[in-house]
Amino acid sequence: MGKVIGSVVLGYVVMVIVVFVLMSLVWMVMGASGAFQPGSWDVSAGWIVGSIIVGLVAAIIGGYVCALVAKDPRGPKALVVVVVILGIVFAIPVLTSGAEAPTIARTETISMMDAMQNAQQPVWIALLNPILGAIGVLIGARLRPTPTA
Repeated sequence: MGKVIGSVVLGYVVMVIVVFVLMSLVWMVMGASGAFQPGSWDVSAGWIVGSIIVGLVAAIIGGYVCALVAKDPRGPKALVVVVVILGIVFAIPVLTSGAEAPTIARTETISMMDAMQNAQQPVWIALLNPILGAIGVLIGARLRPTPTA
């Protein structure tokens, strides 16, 4: 049981690291002008596509790592539960915040920290993330090579 729990924790940590690294790269490539719609904190279509791809890739890698460590189908299944529950928890503020505008105006040069704090993503992205995460974890778990006897 400890190995299953450890695999879930490790799988989730790997997902977080992959998302951080890849989204930082996307930010470096796109910059503020590519990540946001002109003059607003609303994210661009390109940013949305990038975040969907990054989220799916991270979930696949996390599911693979979880399955590799757990060597038990309960590991990836538990990771799916964790991803869905945390995805819903992280979506609640987006769903309940309404259309609150950020308190600072967006300029052409902004830091990644300001972008993370003020970005306005569509509500459907918050709902899609846990679903894509669960699908990605299951795909990644199936990529694990089966042991030969």
